[in-house]
Amino acid sequence: MPGSKRIAILATDGFEQSELLQPRDAFKQAGFHVDVVAPKAGSIRGWKDKDWGDAVPVDVALADARVEDYDALVLPGGQMNPDILRMDQHAVALVKAFDAAGKPLAAICHGPWLLVEAGAAKGRKVTSWPSVRTDLQNAGATWSDAEVVVDGHLITSRKPQDIPAFNRAVLEALAQA
Repeated sequence: MPGSKRIAILATDGFEQSELLQPRDAFKQAGFHVDVVAPKAGSIRGWKDKDWGDAVPVDVALADARVEDYDALVLPGGQMNPDILRMDQHAVALVKAFDAAGKPLAAICHGPWLLVEAGAAKGRKVTSWPSVRTDLQNAGATWSDAEVVVDGHLITSRKPQDIPAFNRAVLEALAQA
């Protein structure tokens, strides 16, 4: 039942605006509770086109986010966002915890950098923004150029144009969870 399921979206300043807002809004419209989780309280700012975008309120501080409180974790891209988060031990630990729990773990664009850092890409089939391909392959993943790749509980997509397929895959995974 969607209303009882919770989704965490892990992000920080510099997230690709469309990759956080469109999934968040689609999941809320489908009846899920969605929290934006970030390393800092208050708000985080997106990146849109070639400049800073909108501020998004933070619902839960990263230090307070626990895998048992959520049914899925979503990792939006943007270059800055996952690059900053992969250096944050709490962010990496949360991704590891979702992977270990076998809960839906979804990453788009540059978001799979966090999968690499958490060891969640090894032996998995994935996709990403093309520049992340080598990092994923070096981490032991099999990369393909597809709008969405689902490997067990792991869901990956390449870019903002893939968001509709990405959202459908996350919602399908939650329906099966």
